[in-house]
This record gives sequence, structure tokens and C-alpha cells, in this order.
Amino acid sequence: MPMHSQEHDAGLTDPAVDPATPFACPGDVLALVTSTDPWSPAATVGTAIAARWGGNLTGCFVEPSVRMLRDSEGGPTVLGLLAEPRADDIDAFAAFGSFARQSGVNAATWTTSGVGMAQTLRQLGAWHDLAVIERDMVAPSGLFDVLGEAILGCQLACLVLPPRWSREISFERIVIGCNGSLESIRAMHAAMPFLRKASQVTLIDGGVRGSRHADGRLPHFDPFVYLLRHHITARPQYIRASSDLAGDLLLKQAADGQVDLLVMGAYGQSPTHERFFGGATRHVLEESCIPVLMRH
Repeated sequence: MPMHSQEHDAGLTDPAVDPATPFACPGDVLALVTSTDPWSPAATVGTAIAARWGGNLTGCFVEPSVRMLRDSEGGPTVLGLLAEPRADDIDAFAAFGSFARQSGVNAATWTTSGVGMAQTLRQLGAWHDLAVIERDMVAPSGLFDVLGEAILGCQLACLVLPPRWSREISFERIVIGCNGSLESIRAMHAAMPFLRKASQVTLIDGGVRGSRHADGRLPHFDPFVYLLRHHITARPQYIRASSDLAGDLLLKQAADGQVDLLVMGAYGQSPTHERFFGGATRHVLEESCIPVLMRH
């Protein structure tokens, strides 16, 4: 059996590796649609992503009357998700399929949900790779305890669009916020298809959050090496700041660099009761004017 050098095994210098090869492409994209005429931003962005990467697409309309329900207020645990369209929903089902096909999506389906955001995303997250969500699909009063609860509990990468988003989605310039936590590493991993398409990637390294890695017994994750292994050369920046200030610095970097996408972990406020967002996540979610890819 031939021997391999360390550099070959790391994938840093192997000429046989094609940087254009898809990596963990979002094969199943979920769009939480808020309107059908015209199609809301989540529908258009979700369709564009599914078409670009050859993925499947699910459009889900969450009934407005239940969007503000918290998980504990969701009633029965049996979800109101319909695999087939209702009689009064058949037009939307057909229209979404036609819209998706015209946009280049090969396989699309439509469903509705009569339960809250958290239950809906937990259920659909079991068979999707990415959820596209409009930040203003809930009222500002429910941004953190409704939408936040849903994002933290679904175990799914979520692309959150800012209010009234009307531009085409772009992944040319991306900023990654990574502090060594599992949440930020998961977010970076989920963003890999977009990172490989980007012309400019900036990695803002905030170091390790907390002291759980301080004893050195856990394997170390180096975000720069990880990106290099996938032929992505990131521009490094280092920050040492509190959670609230870190969120502000991420947004400032995104604004200064005319960034198209911000990637970061979605952090819970407490390790034992992660119902609410932590400081940096709250600040970015509330203030960002560009799409943010989050994962808990």
C-alpha cells in the first residue's frame, strides 16, 4: 500500500482535488413562505439556492395565527403539517411547483403548518439541510423568544433574511465569525457550499469561548486550516471582546466590506436552558441588514 505524506492526507496540496467539486451541498432546502402573491423573500431565495445547487425544495406556509406561539403554547404535539395540499390550498401547491420549475428547481413540494415555529422547524428540520427564514415573519416582540427558540431547537442551519429583503441572494463576499465553539464550527461547516463559491472570505477569529477547552484534552479545531483543506484562503482578523461587543464588531466588518453573507453560531443564553439567544446572536439577529447563516 503506498504511503501518503502528511500534506497529501491533509488535502492541502493534492492536485487531484478539484476545488469546484460540491461539498455538502444543500440537497434539501426549506423555505418558510409568508406570502404567495407575490412570492415572499424566503420563497425566492430558497428557490435560487435549490436551483443553483440542484437541490430539492420544500415551501412551507406557517399559518399567521400560530406564528407567534412559543413552543410551550403549541398545543398538541401532533403537528399540523400536511404532506398533501388541502382542498383550499391546491392553487398554492400548483403555483409553487410552477414557480420552482421555472426557476430551475427539479423537485419541489408545498406544505402548510398549523403549529408554532419551533415545532414546525423541528419536524421539517429532520429531513432538510437548510431553512430560509424571513426575520420579520414574526412581530418584533417575538424575535427572540419565538424565532430564537425555533432556531435554537431545530438542529438545522438557518439562513435568516433581514426585513423586506428584495435583492437577489449572493455569496461573493462572506464573513465568518468563529470563536472555537461547537456552534460556530457547525455554522462554518454548514456554510461550506457557499464559501466555496465566494470570491472573498474573511474569518474573524474570536478565540475559544469559556474554559471548557482550557485543559487541552479535547481535539483542537483550527478554522484556517479547515478552510485551506477545502481550498478556501480566508483573510484573518482577530478579536477579543465580550459577547455583545463581538456581535457589533461582526456587523461593522460586514458593513465595511460590503459583505453578502454573515456566518456565525447561534448561541443559547444558558447551557442548561437554551431557550433564548445569547448576546452576540441577539445583536446580530436584531440589527443585521444582510442575510445571516446560523446554526446551533
